[in-house]
Amino acid sequence: PWGIGKFQMSGIADIDLPGITLRLFQCNLHRSSGICHGLCADHNVVSMSAPAFPSLSSQLKLGIPKGSLEEATISLFDRAGWKIHKHVRNYFPDINDPEITARLCRVQEIPGYIRDGVLDLALTGKDWLLETGIPTEGLDCCGLGKDSAPAGSEAPARLVSNLIYSKVSNRPARWVLAVAGDSPYRSPADLAGKRISTELEGVTRRYFDKLGIPVHINYSWGATEAKVVEGLADAIVEVTETETTIRAHGLRVIDEVLATNAVLIAGRAAWEDPVKRRKIEQIDLLLQGALRAESLVCLKMNAPSARLDAILDLLPSLNSPTVASLRDPAWLSLETVVDADLVRDLIPRLRAQGAEGILEYTLNKVI
Repeated sequence: PWGIGKFQMSGIADIDLPGITLRLFQCNLHRSSGICHGLCADHNVVSMSAPAFPSLSSQLKLGIPKGSLEEATISLFDRAGWKIHKHVRNYFPDINDPEITARLCRVQEIPGYIRDGVLDLALTGKDWLLETGIPTEGLDCCGLGKDSAPAGSEAPARLVSNLIYSKVSNRPARWVLAVAGDSPYRSPADLAGKRISTELEGVTRRYFDKLGIPVHINYSWGATEAKVVEGLADAIVEVTETETTIRAHGLRVIDEVLATNAVLIAGRAAWEDPVKRRKIEQIDLLLQGALRAESLVCLKMNAPSARLDAILDLLPSLNSPTVASLRDPAWLSLETVVDADLVRDLIPRLRAQGAEGILEYTLNKVI
């Protein structure tokens, strides 16, 4: 975000600084920007002015989930005000905030990194938080988590908020128990002694233990839906949002094991650090605002004064529609925020009541 001037460069050395890479060059300097000011006799650049960067210890170490949530998460941060730029050959993307360092991590590994202090804040799935069994303050384990933190100790992680989004929708995903469509199995009890294939091995085991049903659980390294078709398992526990892939493999869902969603979690030490906690709360506030805005739009229109009450009766609002006078007393200006799903039915009804100049526009954040 800050310039260095124009150089004709040949690299000599690299020096890593937090949030920036500073290079030492042999160069011919154009002084138009005026920010480089220390040159020795042979024209090596030896010093330059730069903004003060936070120390490494005060920077918030942010974990971005790699994989299915990756692009949706980067898009969410973009709408919240943070631009994340990935690099092809490493897992350390740039972010336009000197108070944050970001890294891409597998969602399955993130809970452990939070526990160990490798990350201060991260987004992962509730499912993998339960699978790893890391005690997390504020998390509803749904009876499927491991034992909580030992008495007298503090949980190493804290749930900051639930963020309901995914790669295809803004609704929770589900881990479901599925069997072949033509199988005789109708309930979990019918699977006693049978083979279950899943990637979510620990949660699945606790699910069947809770029901008192003995089964053989095998870890799946992928292509889980095909295991039943190939005769490698009698049932699977797999994550789904729409059940499209499950139905495409001729499978039938007989129970829901767990509803899951993205969660924002913080490490204990970071949460108790006043500087980092303020940053965490800022990030949470704006991410929540960006998510909320996805399902809302703003409507603005001119309405005849004589029909104001009838039009207001049609308008839902976060609080109350904004009504402003116009130069012509026979007309008023109205503005309101409504659910995007209502607009297609709402606009014709507003038009029928005499509203004109109706504008609809999307929102970045709703706080």
